[in-house]
Amino acid sequence: MDSTGPLRLLLMGRPECGLCEEFEAELVAHPDFTSIHLDQVDVDSNADWQRRYGLRIPVLLDDWSEVVCEGRFDAASFETWLGDVRRGR
Repeated sequence: MDSTGPLRLLLMGRPECGLCEEFEAELVAHPDFTSIHLDQVDVDSNADWQRRYGLRIPVLLDDWSEVVCEGRFDAASFETWLGDVRRGR
């Protein structure tokens, strides 16, 4: 992860997924979200993603493809991840 640019996360979900929309809303409402660049993808757009994460959405991944949290937004897991990244992991 480039320490000079914004932190990047990838949110995998499906269109019109209520749980995915709720997850995103809670994530972007988090006070530390201002330092994050969020990319979103349809988990079904890639066969590997669908196989690995299709039953687990929404899934939030970091630049190392590690799960930050899944299913429901977990502020504690997000804050732990953010702290680890800021400390240089």
